[in-house]
Amino acid sequence: MTKRLFVRGNEAICLGALEAGCRHYFGYPITPQNDIPEFMSREIPKLNGEFIQAESEVAAINMVLGAAATGVRAMTSSSSPGISLKMESVSYMAAMEVPCLIVNISRSGPGLGGIDASQGDYFQAVKGGGHGGYHIIVLAPASIQEMYDLTMLAFDLAEKYRSPAMILGDAVVGQMKEPLAPRPKPDTELIEKNWALRGTGEGEQRVIKSLYLGDGELEAHNWKLHAKYSLMKEKECRWEESHTDDAKILVTAFGSAARIAKTAVAMARDEGMKVGFLRPITLFPFPEKAFRDATLRCKKVLDIELNTGQMVEDVRLSVARDADVFFYGRPSGTGSLPTPEELFAQIKKYY
Repeated sequence: MTKRLFVRGNEAICLGALEAGCRHYFGYPITPQNDIPEFMSREIPKLNGEFIQAESEVAAINMVLGAAATGVRAMTSSSSPGISLKMESVSYMAAMEVPCLIVNISRSGPGLGGIDASQGDYFQAVKGGGHGGYHIIVLAPASIQEMYDLTMLAFDLAEKYRSPAMILGDAVVGQMKEPLAPRPKPDTELIEKNWALRGTGEGEQRVIKSLYLGDGELEAHNWKLHAKYSLMKEKECRWEESHTDDAKILVTAFGSAARIAKTAVAMARDEGMKVGFLRPITLFPFPEKAFRDATLRCKKVLDIELNTGQMVEDVRLSVARDADVFFYGRPSGTGSLPTPEELFAQIKKYY
């Protein structure tokens, strides 16, 4: 029997990162993600890795850029306003095609906000939080096991597509504890990093840059990035679904909100209601086809989020033209998490 651990979600991310071969962490403290740098400061040196608590979030992300440009697996973590400070360099890494992992254990906002769980960073994560119209890979775990598994996947996808990847969580999945079944990193094909920077005198010169000044160079580079994002949409969409074949209404949510919504769906099924469940795991690329296919049969969708409505825009763009999309949100605040009973009442309202 596989040994199981009882850990926080933040700790599960660290365990997944170490199993994935990450030996370089650079960060700066902010609640509610401080378990991550605390864990990494203790464990990475034991593995002959590098941990640096930088002087700021800006310094931390630029350290990630420098390390990852040499081909090593590097990561940082922060929470909402800290992620905002990192976004200029995330845009640079997207343009330079430097893979890395960024973890956002998001908190309430805008502004300084508070440490309550929030899903208010969806737009920032999936629409390109920095400048220039880029995308990064965004994965949204809904359990401690997924915090572990999706962290390993994020490193692989980042290297496969030479792109920053993000784990988008919040205080619920970051701070809660659940059993975790550690498992070895899945065998994946090793990708030759013939782009990575080396020391002087180590062969042909390599250059990683985001500055393209030649006639038509920047346009060509942007179309290259666009083609990569299109390939991600074709190959890398991930989602969870249940009871969609007979559903009269679909409930959708991501991350921590999906845990509560899933319980509400089970309550509805126990009452004999034909309710389906569809949870995006990749927020970018968004599983558009899954929503379109499901709503060819089911014409009602209830989107639930811990904000005033963000993912719902992508849901509305993805569903069949004649489907109706309803929204129920709870922006952050003390005691702001909805109960399963509260969401069950919303299901009955639109059923």
